[in-house]
Amino acid sequence: MGEKQGLEERTYDYNEAINNSLEYFKGDKLAAEQWIRKYSLKDSKGNLYESSPEDMHHRLAKEISRIEKKYENPMQEKEIYSLLKDFKYLIPGGSNMSGIGNDKQITSLSNCFVVGEGFDSYGGIMHVDQEQVQLMKRRGGVGHDLSHIRPKGTDVKNSALTSTGVVPFMERYSNSTKEVAQDGRRGALMLSLSIKHPDAESFIDAKMTPGKITGANVSVKIDDKFMEAVKNNEKYIQQWPIDSDKPEITREIDAKELWDKITNNAWKYAEPGVLFWDTIKRESIPDVYHEYGFETKSTNPCGEIPLCPYDNCRLLSLNLFSYIESPFTKDAKFNEALFKEHAHKAIRIMDDIVDLEQEKINSILEKIVSDPEPDYIKANEKRLWGNISEKTEQGRRTGIGITGEGDMLAALGFRYGNEEAINFSEEVHKTLALEIYRESVELSKERGAFPIYDSEREKNNPFIKRIKEADPKLYEEMVKYGRRNIAALTIAPTGTVSIMTQTTSGIEPVYLPAYQRNVKVEINDKNTRVDFVDEEGIKWHTYNVFHPQFKEWLKINGYDSKKIEGMNTEEFNKEIEKIAKESPYYKSASNDVNWIQKVEMQGRIQKWIDHSISATTNMPKGTSQKIVAEAYMKAWESGCKGMTVYVDGARGRGVLSAGKNLEEKIKFPKERPEKVEADILRFKNHDKNGGEDWIAFIGKINEHPFEIFTGRSEGAMLYIPPTINKGIIKKVNSENEEEGSRYDFIYKNEVGFDNVIGGISHQFKREYWNLARLVSAHLREGTPLPNLVRIVGKLDDGAEGINTWKSGVKRALKKYIADGTDSGIVCPICKNKIIFQNGCETCGCGEKCG
Repeated sequence: MGEKQGLEERTYDYNEAINNSLEYFKGDKLAAEQWIRKYSLKDSKGNLYESSPEDMHHRLAKEISRIEKKYENPMQEKEIYSLLKDFKYLIPGGSNMSGIGNDKQITSLSNCFVVGEGFDSYGGIMHVDQEQVQLMKRRGGVGHDLSHIRPKGTDVKNSALTSTGVVPFMERYSNSTKEVAQDGRRGALMLSLSIKHPDAESFIDAKMTPGKITGANVSVKIDDKFMEAVKNNEKYIQQWPIDSDKPEITREIDAKELWDKITNNAWKYAEPGVLFWDTIKRESIPDVYHEYGFETKSTNPCGEIPLCPYDNCRLLSLNLFSYIESPFTKDAKFNEALFKEHAHKAIRIMDDIVDLEQEKINSILEKIVSDPEPDYIKANEKRLWGNISEKTEQGRRTGIGITGEGDMLAALGFRYGNEEAINFSEEVHKTLALEIYRESVELSKERGAFPIYDSEREKNNPFIKRIKEADPKLYEEMVKYGRRNIAALTIAPTGTVSIMTQTTSGIEPVYLPAYQRNVKVEINDKNTRVDFVDEEGIKWHTYNVFHPQFKEWLKINGYDSKKIEGMNTEEFNKEIEKIAKESPYYKSASNDVNWIQKVEMQGRIQKWIDHSISATTNMPKGTSQKIVAEAYMKAWESGCKGMTVYVDGARGRGVLSAGKNLEEKIKFPKERPEKVEADILRFKNHDKNGGEDWIAFIGKINEHPFEIFTGRSEGAMLYIPPTINKGIIKKVNSENEEEGSRYDFIYKNEVGFDNVIGGISHQFKREYWNLARLVSAHLREGTPLPNLVRIVGKLDDGAEGINTWKSGVKRALKKYIADGTDSGIVCPICKNKIIFQNGCETCGCGEKCG
């Protein structure tokens, strides 16, 4: 049980929290674990102050209610709680859930930032680097543009004589991202560059080298002139500076050749993404206030919020599935009245969160002032947050979106992507836009417009014109009273949020209506069916999994889901194939949806989103580069602001790839770096009753395994929290020659401070350590992983525990090998094929790979 903290606070142990959360999520272990890891209130030591999401929702409601009381007609805390509870209707973004009312950590509530004022100098480049890491340490995702940096080979007035171009600085910013931890996760970065820049081709190719720029997403900003040149097979002029009337450098290129480079890389590697920059700028309401510094320069890491330097945004989603009455029946209907009511509440809550963010910024500034560093060190950080505070108040920007679109359509009997479904989705988003803007006008009457509002500036903006055409009275009110928020709508990735809501993510279709996940059978478990035994002798049970709302469809339509869940693999696959054809999810999974329909749907919805949409167009294996090019062209013509394409099996040349290159040697540095990134893998010794806990540390260079340490999890190892799965391994040389050297494992705790487990090389039994040195030597020599797995499997010196040790090493190494086929990447946990959604490779069990 927990212990009292003062008069009010108490803490909960992990088991208590997981049990309470499992009950809350009705047995959904993935949702319970993700909530505890990402959103529960905890301190730097990992102490938990909340035992279930109910505690969190009360915390949020209390703080939002406190802000409401500052204004007229305040919502009551009870009403706010009812909107948030059970993740049913309104779901704030992750930074809000973890940060609002959190006095344990000094973090921002903003999910999205853009920095960089465009200085072409080493000082300017280092300045942006510092701003990036200062934001990431406060939990923000960051984007910045590189188009101001002079191209490679141009003259510079320093000892280098000529510029290195943008690519080396991409690597710098990427490395900075990997160094910063945010509440147990790595930072997130978007790097963008104009197609007009002479280094555009190098930028487009920069991530094609395995292990390069692994800490950033990259997107190329494409203008209409370039797209027209591609369509008409014409030349295109690149220049630097890109917006100058008298550029220093100009270059004529073949637009089609560069276009082919973009689409080829997207086809093979799913990057770069594309941003249709003229569409973004033309549609952007904030850009009409460019004289106040609101000129859009880049986007946040997933591309859904285009921003000017120092502006920021917070996110909230409405769960569309929850507005369906009598789902999956002939009487199913969308409760439009309730949806409209909640849209009004959503923008009020988001405006309150702007005030809460200003309080957080003030706390950050107070922390900076109180820090012991000299003022000259603190000056840049202080200036950064001062600029952010100014932009926050000037625009009061919000990011309201949705999740569960795929489930909403299925619940109404629509097939995702067909014309009927697209028409309905468009109307839902039009309704949301009108109601959000209507309430923003009402808030302006009560609380005042955002300070720089000017109806004359906005009158020719295409989005504002659509509002005027759809609802002239609303437009008249807006001109008269102003608007509270400069921009308000987006569709963000909702990966973890959708795990909480137990729905499809964002506007994406269902991942799979049903799939199978493999779980180990404990040695003393006599009641669980064994479906197969692997080559290490570990027994596995194949666990049949349903998408939560597909399971609801089964129940409503008279199927016994528990009976189907209990079937063996052959029976399950046969039964599901037959049943799924009768459901609205049939031919509606991520890799099933026709790309033309997906692009058209995104373009139609985009008309009613004043920011942008994060979505991925998945395509089946065998899709040609020509189809990818057609999809990008269609996206531009349809009015999309950006696009990401993922062809099944893309990125198949890296760590998790399949194919002949796995037999090729990997080259590492001749000398071991002082620090290397590391993964943790935990496993059981199944030769013992109840099992013994074992642990492996895998050092990596460029994401390839470079060294391994493993043995029983005991002593200092037991203090590593179960949520920690990454860190670094550092070699420490002793001043005493007889003591030699040791290897320390260093990981970030919940608030980003380093914890050190000293001497992992000395904490395991000598025979395991010596064998690990042998395996590590093979890794450093570049022995192909499949070959090394076979070598380890043949080891046998009769020592106690050797079978467990070698099984653990084999499992650890296999994590970096695909399934040996060319059918795409496979999740190491549930053995299902990885898909690409919302900017990352993921599968239905929630694991993220790559």
